[in-house]
Amino acid sequence: MTPFGSGLAAALVTVLTLTLGGCAMQTTAPGSARADAASDAKGSFGPVDCRKAKCIALTFDAGPAEDTPHLLDVLKEKRVPATFFLLGRNHVLKHPETVRRIEAEGHEVANHTWSHEILTGKKPEEIRAELEKTQLAIERITGKKPRLMRPPQGRTDDTVSGVCEELGLSQVLWSATAKDYSTNDSALIRKRILDQAGKDGIILLHDIYKGTVPAVPGIIDTLKERGYTFVTVPQLMAPAEPEPGTVYRP
Repeated sequence: MTPFGSGLAAALVTVLTLTLGGCAMQTTAPGSARADAASDAKGSFGPVDCRKAKCIALTFDAGPAEDTPHLLDVLKEKRVPATFFLLGRNHVLKHPETVRRIEAEGHEVANHTWSHEILTGKKPEEIRAELEKTQLAIERITGKKPRLMRPPQGRTDDTVSGVCEELGLSQVLWSATAKDYSTNDSALIRKRILDQAGKDGIILLHDIYKGTVPAVPGIIDTLKERGYTFVTVPQLMAPAEPEPGTVYRP
């Protein structure tokens, strides 16, 4: 699951031009969404107002998996909300109780497609099937359809964005990644994230790899010591609300 891009300071970036799938696309930073929010915007705040606080969002891709319940224990103990981009086939269907728990404990449940196929280059109906099957599977478990999605490998284009808009999904990329698909060294995973962490950042990890969950407590503790407050992705952009079809990247 190769990541796209590296950390950028959202506070200094309003709109980035991102080249993905051979197509130049515009991305919006969460901080910019906040700044541009209308006076009557109704986005829900988390534990703090990220217009005033030093916020960061912790996100996990490709679960739920065997280690996800332990991860949820850690997040509960440390009172940290996260955003989970879930895979449909072999994950949501295999671990419905974990999906239900993610929702019940206040985390954001999001869509990472059905089978982790690259969406760029696919026909609209194929893209729609990859996203819609996961939407429906999650809705059957939690009673809610996700409002966020993360394209596999961060690859998106205008066609993907159009389908996402139809389905009410915003696209979320990231600013910090540990490349934890390439190592089980928890200390290295922790170091990579801490080196890339920044205000209004979005951290990408995977709860399907053995080295990742053991790295999470150290990441949380150190970033809290640095003055960060953890929020979900929608809370990061509050009072703005995620706009369907829009690509968000710090």
